[in-house]
Amino acid sequence: MRVVLGVSGASGAALALDCAAALRRAGARLDLVLSAMAERTLADEVGPDAQARLCAMAARVHPRGDLGAAIASGSCPVAGMIVAPCSMRSLAAIAQGFDDNLLTRAAGVQLKERRPLVLLAREAPLTLAHLRNMQAATEMGAVILPPVPAFYLRPASLAEATAQIAARAVDMLRLAPPQARAWSPDRTAGTP
Repeated sequence: MRVVLGVSGASGAALALDCAAALRRAGARLDLVLSAMAERTLADEVGPDAQARLCAMAARVHPRGDLGAAIASGSCPVAGMIVAPCSMRSLAAIAQGFDDNLLTRAAGVQLKERRPLVLLAREAPLTLAHLRNMQAATEMGAVILPPVPAFYLRPASLAEATAQIAARAVDMLRLAPPQARAWSPDRTAGTP
């Protein structure tokens, strides 16, 4: 089972590492593509070795400019794609069909092939342009999943919150049994 993980330059770079780990737990083989700003954000927010750790979890790392890569074609069998985090620039390109790099082209392929595409859109506050692009992407079949913490689970750390968000994103692909902790009114928050 092959899944594309796109990483754009929005803040929230830890989400990329958590999504990669959750995808691997689900048994997925990762095709990874990073935007230019993703490389910088990974280093700034997670650390100088973050990109190497992320790439080590991938079966294949594709150059962002390689529009001839297998994942740029609908004939490439993949189970879906997650963009984590998804910048407003990448969201706009996906929503408008502007396939100018491999990340946005691979996302466009998921839409045209009616495969799952989950966008962890990361920005606040949102402009009307952002909202319209989210609407357009949703109308084409994408799932907009803003990385909002599940406060009701009372996460003990930022790492716990991002791991839950990533698990929820992977669960949206329906590849394996759910990984994200579910809300249950019958148990005390914070206990499994």
